[in-house]
Amino acid sequence: MPIVRIEMWPGRTKAQKAELARVITEAMVTIARTTADQTFVIFQDVAKEDWAQGGVLSSEPRSP
Repeated sequence: MPIVRIEMWPGRTKAQKAELARVITEAMVTIARTTADQTFVIFQDVAKEDWAQGGVLSSEPRSP
């Protein structure tokens, strides 16, 4: 029972998430030899102010 978690900034449409879920599930079935009905894809939208890279919140402007 594989669980694939995808964390990303908000803004993707329902259609985009559906397509991602479809192709990720297909890849898991093909490569990991699991079944589609036992593959779970979980999307979690994370606000930019809750995400940091290089010690800087993604909601803050970056210096060049």
